Amino acid sequence: MALSQKLLEKLVCPQCKGKLEYVESAAKINCGSCKLSFRVVDDIPVLLVDEAEKL
Repeated sequence: MALSQKLLEKLVCPQCKGKLEYVESAAKINCGSCKLSFRVVDDIPVLLVDEAEKL
């Protein structure tokens, strides 16, 4: 099951409050503004800046 479009429209980057892009094949949500990548575990986004990866 993928993340719902309604949820994705409401999510913002926890660091810069920018728009996020969901990459379903990689199970990641990316922020183009601050270049962070957040993982998605069991269809739950882990939006913790301390656990994000740099793009």
